[in-house]
Amino acid sequence: MMSAKLWAPALTACALATSIALVGCSKDPKNAQQTAAAQKMPPPEVGVIVAQPQSVEQNVELSGRTSAYQISEVRPQTGGVILKRLFAEGSYVQAGQALYEIDANTNRATADSARATLLRQQANLNALRVKEGRYRQLVGTNAVSKQEYDDINAQVQLAEADVAAAQAALKNAEINLGYSTVRAPISGQSSRSSVTSGALVTANQADPLVTIQQLDPIYVDINQSSAELLRLRQQLSKGSLDNSNNTRVKITLEDGSDYPLEGQLAFSGASVNP
Repeated sequence: MMSAKLWAPALTACALATSIALVGCSKDPKNAQQTAAAQKMPPPEVGVIVAQPQSVEQNVELSGRTSAYQISEVRPQTGGVILKRLFAEGSYVQAGQALYEIDANTNRATADSARATLLRQQANLNALRVKEGRYRQLVGTNAVSKQEYDDINAQVQLAEADVAAAQAALKNAEINLGYSTVRAPISGQSSRSSVTSGALVTANQADPLVTIQQLDPIYVDINQSSAELLRLRQQLSKGSLDNSNNTRVKITLEDGSDYPLEGQLAFSGASVNP
């Protein structure tokens, strides 16, 4: 039995033979003119497309979560009672802007005491230097002993050290006095204040007074499966992917709309989930 695949050429040959016979037997002048005109027509133009390799952009869609570019938990660096809050909760604050005013009476008194101590030490040093100069002249004439001159010289050196210590104490007291005004370390959006006027705060306490978040620019943290990561690494090792730093990132919001600005891949790393 002949298969169906062999029937199709046989039928085509018969139909072609019949068509040729009909054309050969036709003697219509109109058909002859059409045939001659068809033979004189130029061959139709055919476009040619040359296939060339080109780069294809690969898109990977991953879920992510936004996070602040910088976060600062503002804590007092000196203790005291909060006198007033100097910013509106939830407002945008600038770096260096005053946020809280702490009672500075104690710190001011400490600074005044340190300044007085410095003046006393400087006066003592000046007196010892005058005495040391007088002894230097007398030791040359043997009016005083060499031991007495060495003793006064040592006292001058100790007085110089006392002055340096008093200067450091005054500087530290002035720094603490400046901490009585709590300032924003970064620019950003402020949170709700955790304290009100009259609250007692301590230096470097555990609870922050307010939290500031810098939201421009902003980070988007995304997670990628290990299988997808291995596949991309294999493509990178084979050279089928371009390992460039101009990877563009587009964000699709929860309502399906696209965020108008593009991002850039800043960091990628691997971690093991426990």
